[in-house]
Amino acid sequence: MNDVFLADCRARLAFDLMANTWNPVVLWALREGPLRPAELRRRLGGISTKVLTETVRRLEFNGLVHRRDCGRTAKVEYSLTELGTTLLALKDAFPACDETKAPFTA
Repeated sequence: MNDVFLADCRARLAFDLMANTWNPVVLWALREGPLRPAELRRRLGGISTKVLTETVRRLEFNGLVHRRDCGRTAKVEYSLTELGTTLLALKDAFPACDETKAPFTA
């Protein structure tokens, strides 16, 4: 039997990453280009600095986000890697969220 969802399976790892509340939201926010942490946090709304830091570190560790040091100051910016960009296509697999069509109910 071929078990495609073993712990080290790429599909399972991708699903695990996208299942985290903030991972896909951060990826989507970075789709238009690099952002500094404060701007990224403003665009997301409702995320604490701690959670944002944990999220971008996790995405960077997994090769989805690139962290660029902007010189001698403590400024950094985050951008999508090529791999991170490929995951944006997953958004099309889900219905659009608007007020007239609520695909999911709690």
